[in-house]
Amino acid sequence: MSVVLATGGYDHTIRFWEAPSGKCTRIIKFTDSQLNRLEVTPDKQFIAAAGNSIIRVYEILSNQSNTSPQTDPVQQPALTIDGHTANVTSIGFQQEGRFLYSGSEDGTVKVWDLRNPKYCRSFDAGSAVNSVTLRTDREEFISGDANGFVKIWDFGGKGCINSLNPSSGSSGDRRSRSAFEGNVAIQAVDISEDSRTLVAVGNHGTVYAWDPSGGGAATSSTAQHYDQEQLTEDDIRIVSVLRPITRFSAFVPGEYCLHAKIAPDCRHLVTTGSNGTAKLWDTTTWELTQTLPNEKWVWDAAFCADSSYLVTASSDHVARLWNLRTGDVVRQYRGHQSAVTCVALNDSNA
Repeated sequence: MSVVLATGGYDHTIRFWEAPSGKCTRIIKFTDSQLNRLEVTPDKQFIAAAGNSIIRVYEILSNQSNTSPQTDPVQQPALTIDGHTANVTSIGFQQEGRFLYSGSEDGTVKVWDLRNPKYCRSFDAGSAVNSVTLRTDREEFISGDANGFVKIWDFGGKGCINSLNPSSGSSGDRRSRSAFEGNVAIQAVDISEDSRTLVAVGNHGTVYAWDPSGGGAATSSTAQHYDQEQLTEDDIRIVSVLRPITRFSAFVPGEYCLHAKIAPDCRHLVTTGSNGTAKLWDTTTWELTQTLPNEKWVWDAAFCADSSYLVTASSDHVARLWNLRTGDVVRQYRGHQSAVTCVALNDSNA
């Protein structure tokens, strides 16, 4: 299987597409709720779908599939994970596909052993979790939450090892979390595949970027975005681990960020939002390089493996394939009866 492209939305369906032609090849009915996130396993054998408190994992090649997607029956999942108590906002697979991680509005980050899904590690974030990403060079997860915190979690069992509240102007000590109530929620977090760039985007569109490799003390230059009078000894340690790179606004006041993702080649960041655009930012200069116009809110976006194409998911019921070399739409995927809220793409040769 060379390419797996799937979309999901408010019409309670997962649709699989033939990427070059735009033909819908299969539909899975997700009867539980709207779809919040989709993720394909690295080996392209399974797809995970996240909804309201539940995660279902389906075989991508299934005997239950039908040649006519309009009459495809309700497919039974290969696995159902129901340990969350509120919307599941973020999911992902460990590279070997043995573990699935998830974040939820119930305030937890969970790691599931797919060989024994009743077993999981659960971490309490203290507020609704909007986004989770995996750091592949370490056993660490990074989350962004509704209280405005970016937190780093040790998968090995140490729990939260770093906590930062970028919109407050200082790093956030867990002991004084209440001091930052009312700060801008973190809507999206991602880390580049080379682990050299970590980004977090607030729901009002402020992008924060750090170098997670750190190095050196938190001097006036490395702590330029923080109120140094508020920096405790613990804060200085955290800022030196997460060295600030830049901070800028990707949206104008009144607009909202919905998703952000760093390209596999680590050279671009995409932000999507309520203004009907997907924006591409150069991760070296942090300049805006492209604006891709959709007709309504853009909920999600996924890069192809070589970073030359991008698929966007929009409230206008359409997913679009963009050629990033030209900025043109080369294919539209139509068939959803409501907003398309998530997209998953795996065209890697691994």
